[in-house]
Amino acid sequence: MTVNRQKELDRLLADLTAGGRRPRLLLQSCCGPCSSYVLDYLSRYMDVTVLFFNPNIWPAAEFDKRLAAQRQLIQAAGLPGVQLLAPEYDPQAFFSAAAGLEQEPEGGRRCAVCFRLRLEKTAQLAAQDRFDFFGTTLTVSPHKNAALINEIGLALSEKYGVAWLPSDFKKRGGYLASVRLSKEYGLYRQNYCGCKFSLQPEEM
Repeated sequence: MTVNRQKELDRLLADLTAGGRRPRLLLQSCCGPCSSYVLDYLSRYMDVTVLFFNPNIWPAAEFDKRLAAQRQLIQAAGLPGVQLLAPEYDPQAFFSAAAGLEQEPEGGRRCAVCFRLRLEKTAQLAAQDRFDFFGTTLTVSPHKNAALINEIGLALSEKYGVAWLPSDFKKRGGYLASVRLSKEYGLYRQNYCGCKFSLQPEEM
């Protein structure tokens, strides 16, 4: 049976609203455009710290562009309770995790390893700094496997003892809203997922 993660999130947010408290969320963000809708949505209910942990992005110049777009969004949107945490760029972390999977097709095993790498770091930091929840913007993309992302998140929640924020942010026009907001804020929009292996030969 397929679980509707959007409805699950609806129930969770309704409970939080009824309880009258704003929990702390550590939200892994893949980029400014994908986080635009997600932050607009979640900042109504939570104090969100955006974790820009993306060692998969290649090359360094591309990482810098995406991080700049993330900063630009947070500054321009002026959303309440939103902060940014950006660890140092460490592409070797991704290359080590993806070793042996370089020839995998997009959406294959390499992507699953990449999801886990980024979400595990998020869970670790959330546990360390006592956040109430951890989550990711990745499910806003129609190109990402939301079921797999939620499966990884739930497993890491059990491992680290921090609640996972279930999501399928592309539901209810979330992806289209992110495109609209990106244009509104003039954000840089990348044309490939991020890693060296997702680049076309002519782009490398």
